Amino acid sequence: MHWKIPFVDQLAKGPAIWITVLQAHGSVPRGAGTVMAVFEGTFFGTIGGGHLEFEAIAEARKCLKSAPDLAGLPKEKRFALGPSLGQCCGGALVLQFEAVSSADSNRLLEILDAQTAERFMPLALFGGGHVGKALINVLAPLPFQVRWIDSRDEIFPTSVPAQVVCEHSNPVQAAVADLAPNSRVLIMSFSHAEDLDIVAACLLRNRQRQDLPFVGLIGSATKWATFKRRLAERGFSEAECQQVTCPIGVPGISGKEPEVIAVAVAAQLLQA
Repeated sequence: MHWKIPFVDQLAKGPAIWITVLQAHGSVPRGAGTVMAVFEGTFFGTIGGGHLEFEAIAEARKCLKSAPDLAGLPKEKRFALGPSLGQCCGGALVLQFEAVSSADSNRLLEILDAQTAERFMPLALFGGGHVGKALINVLAPLPFQVRWIDSRDEIFPTSVPAQVVCEHSNPVQAAVADLAPNSRVLIMSFSHAEDLDIVAACLLRNRQRQDLPFVGLIGSATKWATFKRRLAERGFSEAECQQVTCPIGVPGISGKEPEVIAVAVAAQLLQA
C-alpha cells in the first residue's frame, strides 16, 4: 500500500473522509473492502476511477465542509453503475463514508497492513543487475511484496519502493530456505553458477514443501537445456525441472532492453 506514509502525514494536518466499499454487486471496478481517503485538497487510493469515484470524492468533500464536527458520519450510500453515472458496468456498490483524524492513524494503518498482507503476493527477486533494477521500478505500483536478494555488496540502489526489502546473502541460494510460503521466485543473478544453485535450492524446497508456485529463470532456451542436464546430474527429475519457467516473460515481446524484459516478466507474474 504505497500511499500509506503520505496518507498518515496528510492526516496529521487535518481530517479526512475514509471511504470503504462495504458491498459490491455485479460488474464493478473494485471489490468489497477497497478503501480510499479523501482530504479537502487531495486523496489517496482508488475505488475504481470514473464517474463513480468523482461522485464519491464530491460526497466526501461535501461531508468535510458540512460541519466542523462532521456530524452524521459514518453513513452509507449506494451507487448504481448505470446511466446516471455514465458507467455501463451494470453493478452496484455500497460505500461507507467515515470521518477520520490523526487519532485514527493506528487503526487505519492496521487496515492497510492487513490488505497488503492479503492482496500483495510475496516475490523473491535474485539479482541486482540491470533487469533486476528495471523490474523493481515496474513492480513498484503492483501488488507484490518483494524480497530483493544478491550476493554482492553495495549492489542495491540507495532508494527503493516501500514494498521492497533488500538483502545480502552469501551464498545467495541460502536465502531460499526461509522465503515466505507461496513466494514467486525470479532468478537473474550475475553468474550462471549462482543461477544454477538458486534453481536447485528452489527445486529442493519444492520437493519438500511444494510452496513455490512460480520459479522463473532469465535466459535462453539454450541456457535452460544446459541447466537441465546439470540439474539431472544433481538428481532432479524431468518432472521437477518442469517446475521452472525459462525463458521468462509473456510471449510475443521480442525486445531485449532491461525495461522491456521487466514489463514482459511483470505481466507474466500477474498471469501466474
